[in-house]
Amino acid sequence: MRAQASVLHLDLDAFFAAVEQRDKPSLRGKPVVVGGVGGRGVVATASYEARKYGVRSAMSTREARSRCPHAAFLSGRFHAYRASSNAVMGLLRSVSPLVEPLSLDEAFVDLERADLPDLELPTLTAFAEHLRARVAEVTDGLTASVGLGSSKFIAKVASELDKPDGLTVVAPGTEVELLRPMHVSVIPGVGPATAERLRRAGIHTVADLESVGLEELVRLVGKAHGTGLWHLARADDDRPVLAERETKSVSVEGTYETDLTDRKLMEGLLARQAGEVAARLRKHGLSGRTVTIKVRLHDFTTLSRSSTLASPTDATATIARLARALLADLDTSGGVRLLGVGVSGLADWIQDDLFGESDPEVVEQEPEPVQAPTSRHPTWAPGADVVHADLGRGWVWGSGRGVVTVRFETAETPAGPVRSFPIDDPDLAPWLPAEAENSLAEGVEET
Repeated sequence: MRAQASVLHLDLDAFFAAVEQRDKPSLRGKPVVVGGVGGRGVVATASYEARKYGVRSAMSTREARSRCPHAAFLSGRFHAYRASSNAVMGLLRSVSPLVEPLSLDEAFVDLERADLPDLELPTLTAFAEHLRARVAEVTDGLTASVGLGSSKFIAKVASELDKPDGLTVVAPGTEVELLRPMHVSVIPGVGPATAERLRRAGIHTVADLESVGLEELVRLVGKAHGTGLWHLARADDDRPVLAERETKSVSVEGTYETDLTDRKLMEGLLARQAGEVAARLRKHGLSGRTVTIKVRLHDFTTLSRSSTLASPTDATATIARLARALLADLDTSGGVRLLGVGVSGLADWIQDDLFGESDPEVVEQEPEPVQAPTSRHPTWAPGADVVHADLGRGWVWGSGRGVVTVRFETAETPAGPVRSFPIDDPDLAPWLPAEAENSLAEGVEET
């Protein structure tokens, strides 16, 4: 923990939904939900107008619709989110060389490396206020909540205290006093399972946690986790802000519109995903030792299985073979709605085949093409950008029964008119900015 509140955490408010409201004038001030729009979808982000009705991230779209049926449910536009994120991260890197992105919409900044006259509270506060104003400028109106503290933990807690569009500075020496009344879930790593285990032990708040000895916490949640909780309950956090975060895994997954029951189809889909993962590994000069599959069953139960190799690989056939073998141990007779393949235990080298036992043609053999089941009719994703030959740019309001409905407006125009067209109208086409089209032409988006 530092002597000054020189760690800044910035979190863009309701990021995906805010970008949609910025770019779609008719949605400003109205409930917006971004995520999977089908019956199996999950909410990625809800606008603050939707949150008033109890809609939250990770909630099923079905429940979100029941809570807020009048919201706009959009499938999301990654190119728009990436562009805004790049603008913000570029701004942060212009003020300090030590910026640690956590996701598209949040990052830590080490202000000890910023060009500030001092690190006193008035200077840091004025800097943070100016930074928030700059964020609004570079994103054409998005807001950010900012926390300043003497550690990453405290800065992140602080950024949550005055949302949206707020700033909280935690003066050094007041950290423990701030934390004590808070629920234990404020501490990183305390998810539902750990919180329930602590609740059964009578531990509800950080103050309760602080009163428990280290040995007792280790007994409750394990050595590594218990030791971490013991330190964080006392605001003891000396983790540095890291400009480059090590990639820990590479993965691909897909959610399917209808449940998969054909085992050969599932094996084919896993093989295709294994090929995408292997290609990403090779693109970045990486290999990995542990292959993991993720399987979400028809009842939303999510299973994962892993297998570890003696040496790292980037071979499609090896990854696919292990993924199929892992699937063989699972009961998927009730249907599968999501499949995924990942590789972890990454390295930047490949073990040579010293004994010449591998056939390179087999190792690099392409998986047979497979096609996941799709809905009977083509659809336009709600919220997607489109352009009409005569009416110009707009976005998909909805589609079905052979018709697509478009609202013609952009971030630079007033709320626009709504028109409907046949789903195969030749004058209507998807629209992407040139930079997004170029990135798609280069290959699969990295995750």
